[in-house]
Amino acid sequence: MPTWILHTEFTFDAAHAIDGYDGKCSRVHGHTYKVKMSAKSHTLHPSQYLPTADMVCDFKELKWPGSDSQKGGFDHGYLNELLPVATTAERIAEYIHKETKKRIPSDIELTVTVWETEHNWVEYTDKNL
Repeated sequence: MPTWILHTEFTFDAAHAIDGYDGKCSRVHGHTYKVKMSAKSHTLHPSQYLPTADMVCDFKELKWPGSDSQKGGFDHGYLNELLPVATTAERIAEYIHKETKKRIPSDIELTVTVWETEHNWVEYTDKNL
């Protein structure tokens, strides 16, 4: 069976505070978050920008979190005001995954990796590993 795995990486700068955390992360601070998206599919699809079935999904649909916070993304935003979940790396990755799944074909397996720092990251998928 043919398989395509599309990868993209991007960054965004944002501030947050972890509510209820017993330590300095409870105070407002910022990160340059790095995000990697991997989209796996056994079929190719059309997109809003390409009517023929020639792509896993459009890179634009994966890169939305990296856009300006005033345009629906997270860049230069305060995550505590932008997200309806706790702003831990785990919940940020889960939220990005869930929102991205709404934008891409349903048969695509999506994995989202979020780096909060160069040495600390989390990977999220809704598939059993």
